[in-house]
Amino acid sequence: MSSIHDLATWEPLLRLVRDAHAERLAAPGGHFTGQIGLGGFTLPAPQHHPAAGIRDQIIAVEGVQAALRDAGMDNVSYVVETAPDGRTRLHVIDSGPAVEFGVTSPFIGSLILVEGAVPEPWRRLPEPVPAAVPAPSADPALLERTLRERLPDAIGATDEEIAGAEARLGVPLPEELKALYRVTRARWQDWSGDYAARERVSDAVGCELFPLDGLYIADARSRPAPWRFAATDAAVTAPDAAVQGLVGSPGWIAFGDNGGGDRLAVDLTPGPAGHTGQVVVIDHEQTIGAGLRADSLTGMVLDRPSGWHRDPDGDVPPVVAGVNIGDPGGVEAAARPELEVLRVGGRQGTPVGLAPLAGLPRLRTLTADAGTLADPLEITGLTGLEYLSLAPEDWRTLLDAHAVPRNLLAAGIELRGEQPPFPVLDLADELLALRNRPLITRTVL
Repeated sequence: MSSIHDLATWEPLLRLVRDAHAERLAAPGGHFTGQIGLGGFTLPAPQHHPAAGIRDQIIAVEGVQAALRDAGMDNVSYVVETAPDGRTRLHVIDSGPAVEFGVTSPFIGSLILVEGAVPEPWRRLPEPVPAAVPAPSADPALLERTLRERLPDAIGATDEEIAGAEARLGVPLPEELKALYRVTRARWQDWSGDYAARERVSDAVGCELFPLDGLYIADARSRPAPWRFAATDAAVTAPDAAVQGLVGSPGWIAFGDNGGGDRLAVDLTPGPAGHTGQVVVIDHEQTIGAGLRADSLTGMVLDRPSGWHRDPDGDVPPVVAGVNIGDPGGVEAAARPELEVLRVGGRQGTPVGLAPLAGLPRLRTLTADAGTLADPLEITGLTGLEYLSLAPEDWRTLLDAHAVPRNLLAAGIELRGEQPPFPVLDLADELLALRNRPLITRTVL
């Protein structure tokens, strides 16, 4: 067995938990749930001697993280409880390949019911815009002359190197991008460790330029997001949008960075009001859409725009709607043909019925907090759902009635406040078993 299942790996952490939560663990049903990952962890706060406690935390975390690396795992969750005979019992929980890691106890995120499935916006391809043409400002010859004046000593790419990049990407490079790389191929080796030379290239071009062999296609796969967030997004392109509202596109060729983590790309699949070859900014804090930086690469280099323009987001009513129980209009007001995502929440008011949603052609996501649905079995009338996230009691109703929608690609469990972890894990396994997906592994030490 992996050392992640060795008691010695966990002993320093167990001491921390028992010291910090002795009364909690002694109470009937008392437990402490946490997680250790390569990028974060949940531990009790140091109790008596903060400096020594922090050192103990470091020792406890590093031991488990080393075991994770040895096992090829990114994270693991755990539950500490007191058994009836008084002994401490540790449950090591490996969510497995069919479960995304969650952010709250018991750290179970969305359940992937179909291997490799992604939400609809991540499957969306660009719409053809036959009338799109390059902007009047696009001028590869002027671009090349300007960059040679600014970078007289730069080492450019050969035609063979450019052809190799096209073969690797699977698309021909637009003429402006070829002109740029004929002036400089932006390789660190060409600058011989001279940071000033790299800065000169960035200043000349207007961004941190990727080397020619660092170009990539910014398609949807390059912008992953957890199901619990991605399923509630919508990809919408307005009739007057310059940039299509996509997660990614096979026509977005990423060539640089603005220095803050946002990627710059040449856009070969523009929106209805855009231009072929325009420069877009892919915001690293967003999961859908991009902003317009310049209508051409030539325009960006010559005019030096300082920001970018982003079309209004598409994930707003009537495409995405949120309903609180007690809202006037409620579900009836949200039930429009364009509706793709509905979130039902609230703690005050009468639970809502879902009958007005039956037959909506595009409804694919429903999330509902505990106590908000008058009759969970009305979900059977929502035939297009691919993502459903419900409270445990509502899932129980569907499971007992054998009414879990068969076309779901993923599922979530809505939890309010701290709940006993094992019933949640059992419910997750029951949903996974419906589709013969790998179950959550629990090892008791």
